[in-house]
Amino acid sequence: MNQPIPYDPESNQPIGPLEQPGYYPGFRTLDQQSFWDAATRRTVLQRVGEAPSVQFFSAREAELLEIICDHVLPQSDRVHDRHIPIVPFIDERLYTGRTPGYRHEGMPADGDAYKLGLGAIEQMAAEIFHQSFFDLEWSKQEEILKSIHDGKPAGALEIWERMPVERFWVLLVQDCVEVYYAHPWAWDEIGFGGPAYPRAYVRLENGEPEPWEVEEQRYTWAGPPEALSDLADPEVAAHRHHPAVGQSGTH
Repeated sequence: MNQPIPYDPESNQPIGPLEQPGYYPGFRTLDQQSFWDAATRRTVLQRVGEAPSVQFFSAREAELLEIICDHVLPQSDRVHDRHIPIVPFIDERLYTGRTPGYRHEGMPADGDAYKLGLGAIEQMAAEIFHQSFFDLEWSKQEEILKSIHDGKPAGALEIWERMPVERFWVLLVQDCVEVYYAHPWAWDEIGFGGPAYPRAYVRLENGEPEPWEVEEQRYTWAGPPEALSDLADPEVAAHRHHPAVGQSGTH
């Protein structure tokens, strides 16, 4: 699977995959757990334990959603055993009926929306490319997902008439992002110090890091040539046309 790769802008070399990606090497939010109250510590530690079993989606639906989540929020910079599970927690939310407390006009219940959306994506693959979405090249999967992102689905129109395509895309992306950034490994990636209660933060001015935080060390992402996103970023676009040594497999 051709996924985005982080690279060092100085050496122009690919980085990773890493056990701990992000701009804050060596920082571990869980090192701060002794400063949390017991209820907070229990809740956070549950997120790094065993992921919930899938009960709402069928096995095929869950596998399809895994592929889609890899497009929406790729984790190719992480070693496999440090991938943050996304689908099991979306599944848990839907199985338990947990909602944000509102529903947009014209949208079915979240679980129904996912069932319709996943079915539409498979049908689009069949209509456009005469294949299952599972069997498509990365770039063709991108085309289908981008048409949904753009609000102009290239197929399965009778399904999209049953719910606003833009709302489905927002639902999907919002769930992916909320699950990912609720995980302590994602906190490490962005240098987030974790729950502030009861210790609280002490350096509230001038953007200075807390004593337990680390200084930022940046790198850049290079999307694969088949990706249809981030083309407006000049730095990323330039790098994609001039891939790092060994990244394209031809240097």
